[in-house]
Amino acid sequence: MNLENVIYKLRRALDTRINLIYKLRRALDTRINQLSISITSGGVDNMETYKYIIGQINAYEAVKQELSNLLNDKEQDEGNVVDINTKNPLTK
Repeated sequence: MNLENVIYKLRRALDTRINLIYKLRRALDTRINQLSISITSGGVDNMETYKYIIGQINAYEAVKQELSNLLNDKEQDEGNVVDINTKNPLTK
C-alpha cells in the first residue's frame, strides 16, 4: 500500500465522521423543533412536563454545541488568565 492510498483512506474516514456529525446535528435540530412545537402549541399540560421538555431542549442544544466544536476543531480554554495590558505605557 503506497502513501497515496493511505491518504485516500484517511480522507474517506474523516469525511465519514464529518458526515456523521452533520447527520447528528440535523437529527438534534429536528427533535428540538418537535419539542418546541409541543410547548408552543399547548401540548404541555403541567409544569413538570414543561420543565422536563425545557431540560431536554437544553441538553440537545449543549450536544449540538459540542458537535460544532468538533467540526470547528476548537477547544475552549478554561481557567486561563488573559492579560489585558493594564500597564499600558500610553496611559501614563
